[in-house]
Amino acid sequence: MTIHAPWTRRTALATILRNPALAVLVVALVAALGGCTSSLLPKPAEQPALYALNDAAPGTPAAPGAAAPRDAASSKPTLLVNPPRAAAGFDTRHIVYLREPHRIEYFAFSQWVDTPAQMLAPLIARAIERSGAFDAVLQAPTAAAGQLRLDSEVIRLQQDFATTPSEVRFTLRAVLLDSRTRRVIGVREFDARVPAPSDDAAGGVAAANVAVQRVLAELAAFAAKAATAP
Repeated sequence: MTIHAPWTRRTALATILRNPALAVLVVALVAALGGCTSSLLPKPAEQPALYALNDAAPGTPAAPGAAAPRDAASSKPTLLVNPPRAAAGFDTRHIVYLREPHRIEYFAFSQWVDTPAQMLAPLIARAIERSGAFDAVLQAPTAAAGQLRLDSEVIRLQQDFATTPSEVRFTLRAVLLDSRTRRVIGVREFDARVPAPSDDAAGGVAAANVAVQRVLAELAAFAAKAATAP
């Protein structure tokens, strides 16, 4: 009776090495199985590019119309800046664009790091503070009280592809009130349109920052003038 040696990995390897055709077949089979496995694995989701709204460049002069120094006997008012609100469709981290009137769309792989309204709150406070018209500019919520209060709303921040090149439009509505009496001191809507350097999300973000800086300069001048009014 013939007793066969047990089939082991070593004998299997030796058999494959003695047969070049079999070796090629095994290599091809392993490669095919590896390819199938990798194709079955879920692909990682593409991460969106994140963008922010920023302050004006360092060294930017105070907004035109900034207040002149008050009399020594009187003090500058304190301003409380409430967090801006946002119109429907714009209270989102998605970057908005239009290809046709009244139809809002969002970029699929580009987003703001926060909602524009949330990003604008500190930018508004710093822009008005640079005007020098106020003793202090505070951001709500805070326990401190201000003689004046600024409410604002983002009406739109969108990239419009109906024009060539595309342009970004930013509209902000501001209301300045007397905190004690709740009397409205001034109301104004600011609007800026800036051509985008490129017809994509990155170009829209660049134009949006320019538009925001223009509006903030006008807003600071508006607040400063209202603060010094009799």
